[in-house]
Amino acid sequence: MRAAPTILHLDMDAFYASAEQAAKPSLRGKPVVVGGLGPRGVVATASYEARRFGVHSAMPMAQARRLAPNAAYLAPRFALYRTVSDQVMELLGRLSPLVEPLSLDEAFVDLEAGGTADDTASALAIGEQLREAIEAVTGLSGSVGLAGSKMLAKIASEEAKPDGILLIAPGTERDLLAPMPVRTLPGVGPATADHLRRAGMTTVNDLVEAGEAELVRLLGKAHGGSLHRMASGHDDRPVVAERDAKSVSVEDTFDTDLHDRVRVRSEVERLADRCVQRLRAAERSGRTVVLKVRRYDFSTLTRSETLRGPTDDPTVVREAAARLLESVDTTGGVRLLGVGVTGLADYTQEDLFAQAADERTAAGLAAAGLADSAGSEADAGTGDGRPEPEEPEPEQESAEQLAARRWPAGHDVRHDIHGHGWVQGSGVGRVTVRFEEPESAPGRVRTFRIDDPELRPADPLPLVRDPADYSSWPASLPKSRSGPVSSGGESRP
Repeated sequence: MRAAPTILHLDMDAFYASAEQAAKPSLRGKPVVVGGLGPRGVVATASYEARRFGVHSAMPMAQARRLAPNAAYLAPRFALYRTVSDQVMELLGRLSPLVEPLSLDEAFVDLEAGGTADDTASALAIGEQLREAIEAVTGLSGSVGLAGSKMLAKIASEEAKPDGILLIAPGTERDLLAPMPVRTLPGVGPATADHLRRAGMTTVNDLVEAGEAELVRLLGKAHGGSLHRMASGHDDRPVVAERDAKSVSVEDTFDTDLHDRVRVRSEVERLADRCVQRLRAAERSGRTVVLKVRRYDFSTLTRSETLRGPTDDPTVVREAAARLLESVDTTGGVRLLGVGVTGLADYTQEDLFAQAADERTAAGLAAAGLADSAGSEADAGTGDGRPEPEEPEPEQESAEQLAARRWPAGHDVRHDIHGHGWVQGSGVGRVTVRFEEPESAPGRVRTFRIDDPELRPADPLPLVRDPADYSSWPASLPKSRSGPVSSGGESRP
């Protein structure tokens, strides 16, 4: 524990949904839900307007639609979210060399290591001014927590939501934590919380009063001892600048179970390509390819194959994933597929590229009938004179499924006449578009055929067209704005 609250935790408010509201003037102040839009989709983020209806992250999308039938339901636009995240992380990087990102919208900052704060007053000033800088550059709001440890800083930012700042003054930690539920503490999930509840412990104060010996008896030496220290307000974990990713993966849940084996394989290859795109975007390579298959009965199987060395070659990953699929029984249907790469490294093994090239060359020669000149035409196929049986055609997606994939709700489009807009929905061969931009008034709605040659997908527009110049920040700090500010549990303007 530090004597000064110089660890800052930033958490952007309802990040995905807030970004969509900032980009779409017609949705501001209205309930917005972002996530998978199919019947098996899950909510990624809900705006605060949607949360009033009971919608929350990780909720099945079908349940969210029942709770808030009039909300706007949008597919995620990760390109936009990453751009905004980069802007926010760049601002945080100016405060300290020790910035620990937890996700696109959340990070710890060690202000003391950056020399930007060394006491309560300077930490609070930096926190206020950071919120102003983020709003000026991105148009979005974030909540800030300040404390002498990572655990307390994160708790403070959660308590400050939305669009607030909370500083936990040194010496007040125990009083603040005491009435909070045990789930507030890091490492206490549903199972541990239920175990503690059965032992009569539901608040943090209950853990302190139980004592370390009792928690060790219940949870084991490592977990019990750590939990008692945190319940007492002690957390010495440092802010770590590099959080090395252990894996890169992608997965899709399908609206209806896939039964056709050829279709399953094509989806695995598509996921492998997406996984490699993420791998390359992170400038990494990986040694082990992992396939995840969730079947119709919710049973989940994983298979892995370790290569001779790290690779980011899409052909190598595709072929490894396809080989893994051969060992999985998909009879009865598949509801989810995933492809991942683990054992990450910063380089690639050159012989793997050569291996992929050799295999592609061999396949090409075989297709051209040049692989083995000793064989006759009659011998081609099964080896006994019979022709190779044709593979069945994969299941074809319906026109509605194709339209939904080409025109996802919420995604950007551009029309040759009407300009930039976003998809409100598609169906029966039509796509409905609202034409507006982040800094325009709410726009008009028009409907087109899904194959209209004048309509095409587009890249997201910046949320703020002319962001304020913070190139010299934090050397010359802007004036702090008014807003919800708390210190040690007492609010002040």
